[in-house]
Amino acid sequence: MADSIDFFMKPRFLILRPNLSSSRPSFSLPIIGTRRERHRGFSLSCPVMDAKKAGGPGSSVEGEGRDGVFSLTPSTKSDVDYLGESTKGDLNVQREHLQAYVEIGALGGPIEEIAMKEAKEAETLLHNLGIADALAVRQSPRGIFCSRTLNLRSIGAIGYDMDYTLVHYNVMAWEGRAYDYGMANLKSMGFPVDNLQFDPDLVIRGLVIDRENGNLVKADRFGYIKRAMHGTKMLSTQAVSEIYGRELVDLRKESRWVFLNTLFSVSEAVMFMQLVDKLDQGEVPAELGPLDYKGLYKAVEKALFRAHVEGQLKSEIMAEPERFVEPDPELPLALLDQKEAGKRLLLITNSDYHYTNKMMHHAFNKFLPNDMVWRDLFDMVIVSARKPEFFQMSNPLYEVVTDDGLMRPCFKASSGGLYSGGSAQMVEKSLDLQGDEILYVGDHIFTDVSQSKVHLRWRTALICRELEDEFDAIIKSRGHKSALIKLIQQKEIVGDLFDQLRLALQRRQHFRPAQSLEATNMDDSELTESMQKLLIVMQRLDKKIAPMLEADGELFNKRWGYLSRAGLWDKSHLTRQIEKYADIYTSRVSNFLYYTPFMYFRSQEQTLAHDPHSYTIADI
Repeated sequence: MADSIDFFMKPRFLILRPNLSSSRPSFSLPIIGTRRERHRGFSLSCPVMDAKKAGGPGSSVEGEGRDGVFSLTPSTKSDVDYLGESTKGDLNVQREHLQAYVEIGALGGPIEEIAMKEAKEAETLLHNLGIADALAVRQSPRGIFCSRTLNLRSIGAIGYDMDYTLVHYNVMAWEGRAYDYGMANLKSMGFPVDNLQFDPDLVIRGLVIDRENGNLVKADRFGYIKRAMHGTKMLSTQAVSEIYGRELVDLRKESRWVFLNTLFSVSEAVMFMQLVDKLDQGEVPAELGPLDYKGLYKAVEKALFRAHVEGQLKSEIMAEPERFVEPDPELPLALLDQKEAGKRLLLITNSDYHYTNKMMHHAFNKFLPNDMVWRDLFDMVIVSARKPEFFQMSNPLYEVVTDDGLMRPCFKASSGGLYSGGSAQMVEKSLDLQGDEILYVGDHIFTDVSQSKVHLRWRTALICRELEDEFDAIIKSRGHKSALIKLIQQKEIVGDLFDQLRLALQRRQHFRPAQSLEATNMDDSELTESMQKLLIVMQRLDKKIAPMLEADGELFNKRWGYLSRAGLWDKSHLTRQIEKYADIYTSRVSNFLYYTPFMYFRSQEQTLAHDPHSYTIADI
């Protein structure tokens, strides 16, 4: 057996142990070995793979080396069967070793029996190793959630955005200062802003600004508006119905609707809604001209644009990054896993070189092993990328050649380079990869995720930090939701009886028999009294249910409820965008550390209204 299987584990320290029983995972990392070894869990050693890295025997892409058990084949050249659910990928058993297994009968017998036995043993071994299985991780705030099946083995390169993706900012600090600079600019323009303060809870990602009416709205997946705010005041259900009863949110009408794609939108939305109040109250000076809500929004846009262009905000952040950046020690380790698994890592950001270098140095270098620096992680770095144009068209490419940011024109990108501008097509040509061989990870649903998907068919991942808070809120509100659903179900049963009695009464009035003999034989007084009692019960239930529905999701946000839902049952417009454009989504990039770089992410079953049963992993 030892001659047949020389694939083995080399334990170097105890395994990374995510504690998924609590809402915030913790880790146990014994201090053993070198600094680099302490950051790595265990390695899987395979002679063919080791030889390939060293350039020795077995280093060909096809993995023809006879001294190893495994062959290496690019996933793009592998067979794929039964709708993509194939196990075949970049790591395959050499034919002679596969035959040896067959000859000794090690895996003989019905595959159903073998699979059940091996699955139980694998589950036990994962537990003994202290590694959480993928299902347990998914059912935690740090899970990676899948909209469209994604096989990481088929990914040759992973591109990352920087702001709110690789570098996460404290929203109160970053957006608060953006708000301050924007308001200062508005004040210099003559707007009355002295008594206004930044309120990040006023808005959430995924809302839509209605520039015509001065409203902020939350729509469901179909575009129907479920909640709305005018200025800083929430509108009643009746008012929402009167204003938007015949309208749907259509994001293609950019002159009217503005979707809050990212956390960078928070300061803009807060400023606009507060100024709507000022305009309604007649406090905006007449000398600013006749302003409507659209004109007011343009003023806010201009003020924030000045705040970013003038550079004061970024200069302040660069001077004290510790005030604004939330550290994530696990993040560099997740990227190291991907790089060592053969993924070519890219940094593609709209931020300029100086800002990018400062932020990445602060966020990465102190957590990297040995003498590594952040640049060592990436095969290519592109700053000032000008997304979404980067994914849509070709722009001039410049190479950054000095630490001061001096650039020169460049016509071809190469591995290890630092560039400014360019295009996604240039990246594909340089890497000799295209389409679904590249995964791009970002926080902006349009600029990062939608455009790379629509124009290039890249695979996509959305980073949404708020998922962690929403997950916690969902867990904490389970009791509330259970009680609410129970009341709704009771109302449905009572209501069904009321409707049946009402139909029986209607048929009686037209001298026709009721639905059943028993209903036909009920006398008029009994029928009327039963209906009266049921109607009173339903009306009382309505009074109980209504405030509970309003309160659903308030643990996440008191005004808007959950990020991902619009109402008790339906998905929000944001969730619809995520499902349409993001193959996977998660709260932070370091969540990849809970999985392997070879993970096969499978989307969950999409339930059908007419399907009487839902299948889950637990069922199987």
